This record gives sequence, structure tokens and C-alpha cells, in this order.
Amino acid sequence: MDPKLVGAEESSDRNESSGHIYHLALDIGGSLAKLVYFTKDNDHCVNLALGLSHKENLAICNGCRSYPVLKGRLNFMKFETSKINECLDFIQSKKLHPGGTQHQVVSASHETNIKATGGGAYKYADLFKERLGISLDKEDEMDCLVAGANFLLKVVHREAYTYIDGQKEFVQIDHNDLYPYLLVNIGSGVSMIKVEGDGKFQRVSGTSVGGGTFWGLGRLLTKCTSFDQLLELSHRGNNRVIDMLVGDIYGGLDYSKIGLKSTAIASSFGKTISNNKELEEYQPEDIARSLLRMISNNIGQIAYLNALRYGLKRIFFGGFFIRGHAYTMDTISVAVNFWSKGEAKATVFAA
Repeated sequence: MDPKLVGAEESSDRNESSGHIYHLALDIGGSLAKLVYFTKDNDHCVNLALGLSHKENLAICNGCRSYPVLKGRLNFMKFETSKINECLDFIQSKKLHPGGTQHQVVSASHETNIKATGGGAYKYADLFKERLGISLDKEDEMDCLVAGANFLLKVVHREAYTYIDGQKEFVQIDHNDLYPYLLVNIGSGVSMIKVEGDGKFQRVSGTSVGGGTFWGLGRLLTKCTSFDQLLELSHRGNNRVIDMLVGDIYGGLDYSKIGLKSTAIASSFGKTISNNKELEEYQPEDIARSLLRMISNNIGQIAYLNALRYGLKRIFFGGFFIRGHAYTMDTISVAVNFWSKGEAKATVFAA
């Protein structure tokens, strides 16, 4: 499974030392490097607050996903790609690399290959070889992405859900009527893929305005130094201080003739034109909120237009940008609902 789709939970160190590490895989993107490894462990727990049980063969515990059938857990970590050496240091400290005492596959078969996807699998191949003796076995990113999405939608119960007005509703997937669908993967940039079956897909569109845009502009406009910090900041903000709304133009009124409410955004960041303020006078949380709204709205609109173009009924959104962040999901859902006039819904991967 592609780490970008499987999830983004960070593992704690608890119980890692007691388990045997069997598999390690990497996805090295333009902004973030994601690492996943499987730890053999017979201890399991179930988070009943999520309504999950052992019968569903899935539990979320201590920041990682536990699969009782496999008698172990998947552990996830992320690192800034620009600080790739921190990722290598982590692999070395956990003895995940060849020669590390815990890496069971390597010690048993003397293999030094590790599966990796993303552009960084090519860019940093020599670095992994020189520092850790690891040869990155490069897998095609889109192949892994689609295979992971199909697997999750077919096998994992309660995987896909809609998020509207703060309410999460899981979607029942009819395996006989799954294809075709539009897969929107939001990483540093955005890829939109028409999936017609196992191994049968085509990248039909995309946009350079994605997670990297949010993070990059956020770093320029605020003092945030990490993606998570910027997301947290946006949660506390008010985009109406920054964005020009329809009501700002029409004296607080709706533009009913063309279906625009007074609260609709007429121009992202537009209100700053008429405010005689310097950047330092704006609250960073308001800037972050407006930025997140602008990018999420744009992605939602482009996704629906592509679904409409190809006659696709289902749109699934995944990728690290979403991160289970409520405001991001809500904004994308509102955009799809608005442009489709309620005929389409945005469906998000839970993992």
C-alpha cells in the first residue's frame, strides 16, 4: 500500500522495542518523506470510542494502526524532504537499515533493497546507499497510489466517508459499482486520476496549487516552521478578515440572481486591497485560514469539473494535505456541493 494513502499517524515509541520489524517502505515526495514499517506484536487494543471492534480487524492505538490478523501494527513517521538526513537518522536509530539487529528480512535473506515511491526515490538513491547501504527499489508512484486506493475501498470497512457541516458519514462501497471513479491525490501538487479498474487508470488533470503551495505561502506569510503548525494555526483563524465576500460588495446582501450567498468568497485575500495595513498588522491565524480555504476551494472545484467532464459519479480525495483536518475536508466538500448544485459529494479516505 502507498504510504500516502495508508495514513499519516505518527507512531509512538511505546512497544516498538518489544516487536520485530519485518517491513520498511518509503514515499519521498517534494515536501514530505513518509516512512512506514510493520512491527510484529501480539498485544492489541481497540478504541471503542470509534465504534470499531476486533471483528473489523482494525484498531487504532497509541498513534498507529493495529491489525490483529497480522499480529502486529503499522507504524508511520514523516519528515521534511528538505531535511532528508533526519529520516536517515531515524532509520539508523531504530536499526531499520541493513546491518541493524532488528531488521529481520535483511538479516534472513541478506537483501538490501527497500521499496520506495516518489521523486525522492530517484533524487536521494545515492544518499541512502552511501549512508545506510540501502538500495531503493523504485516503484511507480501512480501504480502504487491507485493499487492502494482500490485495496482500501474494497477491503477496509468504514474507509471512505463524506464530511458535511461537521458531520462524518461513512459510505458503503458497492464493489460491483466502484469503477470508474476520480481519485484526487493532494500532495505538494495535485493529481487527478480516472480509475477504471485494477491497474487501469489515467491521469486526466491536476494543479500545481496544492499542499506545497499552502505550506510555502504559509511560511512566507506567517512564522510557522512546519506543516502541522500551519494547520493548527488555521484552525483558530477567521478568513473573513482577509477574504472579500459577496456581502462586502453588495452591502451585506446575497446576489440571489446567480445563486451567491452574502457569505460566499468573491475574492480570496481580496479584503486586504482596501485595508491600509501592513502584513505585520494581520493575525497569522487569519492568513492561514484564508490560505487553506483558497487552496481547498480550488481543488474541490477543479475535481468536480473533471468528474463532470468524464461523467464520473464518485470523487475520492486522499493525500497528506487533508490529514483528517476538519476545516480542509469541510471546505472541499462545500466546493464540490456548490459547483455540482448538490448532485455530487466529496468522499475522503479515512486512512
